[in-house]
Amino acid sequence: MTAAAAIRVAGLSKTFVLHNQGAAELPVLANVYLDVLPGECVVLDGPSGAGKSTLLKCIYATYRATSGSIVIDTGRAEVEIVYAEPQALLRLRDTTLGYVSQFLRVIPRVSALDVVAEPLLEEAGGDADRVRAAYSEARQLLLRLRIPPRLWYVPPATFSGGEQQRVNIARSFIKPKPVLLLDEPTASLDADNRRTVVGLIREARERGAAIVGIFHDAAVRDAVATRVVDMADFQ
Repeated sequence: MTAAAAIRVAGLSKTFVLHNQGAAELPVLANVYLDVLPGECVVLDGPSGAGKSTLLKCIYATYRATSGSIVIDTGRAEVEIVYAEPQALLRLRDTTLGYVSQFLRVIPRVSALDVVAEPLLEEAGGDADRVRAAYSEARQLLLRLRIPPRLWYVPPATFSGGEQQRVNIARSFIKPKPVLLLDEPTASLDADNRRTVVGLIREARERGAAIVGIFHDAAVRDAVATRVVDMADFQ
């Protein structure tokens, strides 16, 4: 029996309206059809400007699609992203839908350890054992991504770009989610840390996550992809 798709995109189009240019329209995506099964890592391929990040942001509902359908299967219910209310989207992001961008956005003065542990701390509800476990998991991930202990209690806004990205990745992977959207997660990383992130992505895939990613690094793309989709088909 074939598994149900965790992500179903059907007839999706996205056109931007340039209000500062007389409401000129800029079509980016047209008639996108894409199903992603649990355990798949689908890589979006194409040159800069082909709409790869736009498609990810439509799935995450950062951008509202112009037309079409995006359905996420949570395992308990199906959520239509295009028409979902804000509270439903927030619940979906908390429980099911993860997004890793190229940039870390955090509250100033919060330590790297707290930034990474936060998704698990929110679930702990003040339970002392779960709080300890959250911090233990955060430390393990930071070590795995080569963030030295001397930086754990420092706000990551002071870090280098590569260090910030590793904190970003640790925060995004600490709470396993069944759907992951990855927008160039390895862009600013050295070779050793790229290999570590490849390992994290493969582990997510093996536990059944449905993944859509953008990777300009061909070696990373080839190491994680189960399928490559050409964005030229959607323009």
